[in-house]
Amino acid sequence: MYYGQGKNSARRARWYKSVGNTANQLSLPPMQGLQEQIKLHEAEINSFQPKDAAELEAYRIKYLGTKGIVKQIFGEMRNVPNDQKKEAGQLLNSFKLLAEAKYEEFSSLQSATAGKGPAIDVTLPGTPIPMGTRHPLRMVENQIVSIFEKIGFSVATGPEIEDDWHNFTSLNMPEHHPARDMQDTFYVSQNPDWVLRTHTSSVQSRIMEEGNLPVRVICPGRVYRNETISARAHCFFHQCEGLYIDKDVSFADLKQTLYYFVTEMFGEGTKVRFRPSYFPFTEPSAEMDISCTVCSGSGCSLCKHTGWVEILGCGMVHPNMLRNFNIDPEVYTGFAFGMGVERITQIKFQVNDLRLYSQNDVRFLRQFESLP
Repeated sequence: MYYGQGKNSARRARWYKSVGNTANQLSLPPMQGLQEQIKLHEAEINSFQPKDAAELEAYRIKYLGTKGIVKQIFGEMRNVPNDQKKEAGQLLNSFKLLAEAKYEEFSSLQSATAGKGPAIDVTLPGTPIPMGTRHPLRMVENQIVSIFEKIGFSVATGPEIEDDWHNFTSLNMPEHHPARDMQDTFYVSQNPDWVLRTHTSSVQSRIMEEGNLPVRVICPGRVYRNETISARAHCFFHQCEGLYIDKDVSFADLKQTLYYFVTEMFGEGTKVRFRPSYFPFTEPSAEMDISCTVCSGSGCSLCKHTGWVEILGCGMVHPNMLRNFNIDPEVYTGFAFGMGVERITQIKFQVNDLRLYSQNDVRFLRQFESLP
């Protein structure tokens, strides 16, 4: 079908003039005319390279504006024969997508570079990321555990929220026992009582409850007590407690084990002394001191000018405690000991304020970067 005469012919003539068609194309069939026009504009779109935002905006108005070429060409669909409309529609859609894709390509590039200033030189070295360090308490705790692992102790852990039986009663501290007054406690609930554990001895009670003998464990962990926070005390701290139960275990075994620990932790030549003391879960009991590592025993502020620093408590496991877990004290004996990790760290690194451990002061933590 060819163009005829009348008002439609005049409208088509005006359209071809607006899109730059030549006069001889007025005699082409509608489908062929569409194809020729689309080919002409596709070549222009593919070669389009805007120099600035103004040229890109001019392109948008010319092709994608309300009176742009894309809308004008779509308007000619009414002149395409019905049997060719499907093919013409696919052709027009492809043309529209091409025009839009070219605009989006350069529009996204301009958005990415807008306001960014000069380009980044990716060959320059990157901004260094400062390396962190392990916390001094964790380093000392790991060292304590490692020393005891060398002589056959295994690591045992337990929950930080404990019931009354495991935290007090099974450890020979029944209700109203005066030793409980020394451990003012954070209660989670009462009747029945659940507390934030006051020592890692609760882990030892759980190990004995399992009934697997002999026992040789080291129990590190965080504990809680209702204390006024100061340079020498805190409401939470860390402990490492040890337990050894077997046949024919004596106080001499306890002393030799702790001599070995002191030598490994503080070095050869460190002196040790035991002072009688009291703990409800051991009998006999003792406090163990070492010669001051700062003044070598001559007297300083750390040792309060005595030449000695207390580092742990220890003793033979009380028979009542063994009976609480169905262990025959006539057959089995054992020893236990416990130390505060903060105290050992204070002696080892001469830290004069326990609050520094939990204040997250980077200046304090950076002092330990070079340590293994």
